[in-house]
Amino acid sequence: MFKLYDISMTVSTSVQVWKDKDAKRPTFTNTSNFQTGTTYESRISLDAHTGTHLDAPLHMLENGATIESIPLSDLIGTARVLDLTHVKYEITRSDLEPFAIQKGEWILFKTRNSDNESPNFDVDFVFLRADGAQYLAEIGIKGVGTDALGIERSQPEYPTHRSLMRNNVLILEGLRLKDVPAGSYFFVLAPLKLEGIEAAPARAFLLGS
Repeated sequence: MFKLYDISMTVSTSVQVWKDKDAKRPTFTNTSNFQTGTTYESRISLDAHTGTHLDAPLHMLENGATIESIPLSDLIGTARVLDLTHVKYEITRSDLEPFAIQKGEWILFKTRNSDNESPNFDVDFVFLRADGAQYLAEIGIKGVGTDALGIERSQPEYPTHRSLMRNNVLILEGLRLKDVPAGSYFFVLAPLKLEGIEAAPARAFLLGS
């Protein structure tokens, strides 16, 4: 018997957004209802980095590939959840070395970020430091997911994003892993089928025993 974990953020008008910027908040507009028409319909306005989302290289690399360039085959398979809840500030190479991370893996970071269920943005979220990102790039993992809205902060020139992207490591942000034990899972990531832009909101699942 398998257990299904939905590790996605719920998108609503009160969802946590980057630095609490109003311009990044999703809006839902009712365009038809049973008083004005015969159906109920809504229009959604979303930032591409709303909630759980997959970055494409264009987000940080000039002339980088856009979201439709990422093959679906790279978004399904085995993923490993790493318990990093003891990390207070930043994930470093030394934090990652004990896990014997392997080439081709999807690695998902479970940190104290997953405990923040408030709609308010946490400016002190746990992030992946540049040396940790370089370590993952050297190994050649397939992708890395984090339970913060961003994989880095307070690093000029965005070295975490850029070292991963230049080494074809996918970046998934905005996971929710509070109720997921550390371990290996079957992983499904389903970004919206968009074209020509730098990211896409996504639904992500884990299947485990």
